[in-house]
Formats: sequence, C-alpha cells, structure tokens
Amino acid sequence: MAAEPLTSSSYIKHHLTNLTYGKFPEGHEHAGHWGFAHSAQDAQAMGFWAINVDSMLFSIGLGMLFLWLFRKVAKTATVDVPGGWQNFVEWIVEFIDTSVRGSFSAKNDMVAPLALTLFIWIFLMNLMDLIAVDHIPWLASLLGVSHLKIVSTTDPNITFGLALPVFFLVLYYSVKIKGLGGFLGELAFHPFPKWMAPVNLLLEGVTLIARPLSHSLRLFGNMYAGEMIFILIALMYGGGIALGAFGGLLQLGWAIFHILIITLQAFIFMTLTIVYLDMAHQETH
Repeated sequence: MAAEPLTSSSYIKHHLTNLTYGKFPEGHEHAGHWGFAHSAQDAQAMGFWAINVDSMLFSIGLGMLFLWLFRKVAKTATVDVPGGWQNFVEWIVEFIDTSVRGSFSAKNDMVAPLALTLFIWIFLMNLMDLIAVDHIPWLASLLGVSHLKIVSTTDPNITFGLALPVFFLVLYYSVKIKGLGGFLGELAFHPFPKWMAPVNLLLEGVTLIARPLSHSLRLFGNMYAGEMIFILIALMYGGGIALGAFGGLLQLGWAIFHILIITLQAFIFMTLTIVYLDMAHQETH
C-alpha cells in the first residue's frame, strides 16, 4: 500500500482483498507465470484455479486447532472432578446432541459428529472477526505479505466449500433411503398432482439447488457485512481525537453485539445441516 496514496477507498479495498496465488493471465507483465496477485483485478483474472491462500491457511489452521483441543480433552478426560476445559467441551457436546435429537428423527451416527464439527469450526473462523482488522495484516506486511484476510467465512469459496459436502450428503441419503425412484418421485409428484410433473420438477429442482446457495451465502453475507462494519469503524481513527474516540465506542459496542452474530451464524449453519439431512431420511416429502 506504500506505493499509492492511502485513501478510504484503497484502505477498504485492501482489507477486502485476499492473498491469492494463481497463474497470471494473458496481457499481464507476468503472463503465463504463477505467483501472488498484486491486486483484486489480478486475483479475479487468474480464474478458477487461483487459491485464496489466507482463507486456506486460517480455515485449515483453525480446524487443526479444534481437533487438537478436543482430542486433548478426550485423552485426559476423567470421571473425577473435571477441569474447566473438560466441563466446557462436555457442555458443547451435550448441547449439540440435544440439538440433533430435537431436529433429526432418523438414526444416523454420523449426524451428531458432523454437526459438532461444523459448529465449532465455523465458530472459530467467525471468532477471528473480533481481532482488530489492522493488527495481523500489519504484522504480515512486515514479512512482505501484501494482503491478508483472517476471517475465512468472509470468503464465499470457504462457505461454498462447507455447504456443498452437506448438499452431496443430502443427495446421497435421499437416494439411499428412498431409492432413486422415490427421490425422483418426490421431485416430480409434489406438491401438485402427477399430471403437473413438469411444474413440480421445476419448482422442486429450484428449491433443491437453492439449498446450498442459501446455506453458504447466508453465512458469507452476514460475516462479510460484519467485517465491513469493522473496517468502516477503523477508518474513523484517522479523523481526529473526537471521531477516533467515538469510533472506539462503536467498535466496542459492535464487537459485543458481534459475539452473538458469530455464534448465531455457526448455529444456523449447523441447524440447517441437521434439518436438511433429516428431510433426506424421511420416506415421505
């Protein structure tokens, strides 16, 4: 950012740009070579095979942290007086188990572990939004990293990556439980009479395809909006003492409120996963 004047627009654009690695397109000075994008335009032009390295780094890192913490509790769990972390993990597991029992009426031992994984993993990724927007990117800039987004769920690639496996599981269990004929019959013969099968297929097909879209975009949209508000508040620190002090109060208030948002979004994603899988296990529409 040192090569250009720091304006409000460039500041926002910089914080909303991922660290992207890919192949530079034709017309670029580095055309045909692989490397890190220099701008959002470069990242967009790199196409499908470009990788948002920061999203991958933080999402995989937080996933490994989740596995390590819960495995540590599992290995050291005791029936005597448990420690605080064991109490917390047991409470989380019981909470997830209660949610699954309340929303999933079939029998499938995979659903509860999946719900637990999604809830904790998404919560940890969302939790990164409470770290000041400039701190980690500034530390990264000292190492020569030009862009760095630390909230993986503000990247639609990550949220779609979470929603699509759930969608494929829904399709798998729909066919497994109901048979291919039963699954296609649900699409063709509901909600209108059989002679309106084309209309039913259109309506049910759109509904089916819309599930992973809404599942992923709901999480992405809410977290992206929250990150944007933090960035806009951060701009106030450059407007003098009075505006900066007011920005500090706004940041504190939004951070406290955002704790609810990050938890709620993880819970909603988990709950929709359970509901979709429950619908896939039902014999009737």
